[in-house]
Amino acid sequence: MGIDGLQDRAALVRPAPIDRVLSAGAVILFTAAVAAILRGQAQWTAVPALIWLHLATILLATALTPVMLLGRRGDRRHRTLGTVWVVAMLATAAISLFIHVSGPGRFSVIHLLSVYTLVQVPILWRAARQHNVARHRRAVHGMVIGALLVAGFFTFPFHRLLGSWLLG
Repeated sequence: MGIDGLQDRAALVRPAPIDRVLSAGAVILFTAAVAAILRGQAQWTAVPALIWLHLATILLATALTPVMLLGRRGDRRHRTLGTVWVVAMLATAAISLFIHVSGPGRFSVIHLLSVYTLVQVPILWRAARQHNVARHRRAVHGMVIGALLVAGFFTFPFHRLLGSWLLG
């Protein structure tokens, strides 16, 4: 590999400005979710186990996001944490398909992000396994923006659980 190839690879492995922005968004979302959960302590017993499992998996993925985006890439630690992140994202999406605000069988627009996640995560995983760094990075950015930050934002308004605990 020539010097240009090494420089191109180094540029792909280094955190980009978007990685810093997405990491900040993940930290803000994680902090807001934890604050909401702590504020809602009086209602914890009324929350179904499925919701707690959903919260646990998404909080894990959200906490790992800045570590993955800002940390060293391509080493054993990154691959191991990446596997945990992938499993957490897939679990979160799958679990969400069983959570219905307006009764069983009633899906909301946010469930489209769950389907997107179930399709996109294997794509980003495969890109990483094939060492297609550019495609992997684009897929991760899309996943963090859509399935983590956008979906996370929508857990706070519209009388949803975390929003009512944090803002109510």
